[in-house]
Parts: sequence; C-alpha cells; structure tokens
Amino acid sequence: MTFHATPPAQWRKSTRCGASMGCIEVARLDHGTISVRDTERTADILSFGSAEWRRFVTDVERGRFDLD
Repeated sequence: MTFHATPPAQWRKSTRCGASMGCIEVARLDHGTISVRDTERTADILSFGSAEWRRFVTDVERGRFDLD
C-alpha cells in the first residue's frame, strides 16, 4: 500500500529576523498558495493566493506598511 499525501510545509524564516525570536516564517504550498506564520504561534497560519502574495510583497517593498 502506498500513501500519497501533501508533504509537510518547508517553512523559511525571514532573513530580517536576526537573533530575535519574534519572526515570521513563509512556506509555499500546493497550487501556489503561500502561508505565513509567527515563529512563536505556529498554529496560527495565514494563507494567500499567489496574486495576493505578489501584491502584498510589492506593497511592502514600496513602503506601504512603514510606520514612519
């Protein structure tokens, strides 16, 4: 018997994390879905479609969410 299942997500930690434990991790799942979680609260996961994720990353790069 062969069992086929979705492999576990390969979470990657933000490169801006440094030594801090308050970081985010990102994983690419099936069909282009991107999931994001807090390293301290790994059960709470947000998922985005690929178009939503690209739009979010573009907004971050443009400084839309900067607190300055």
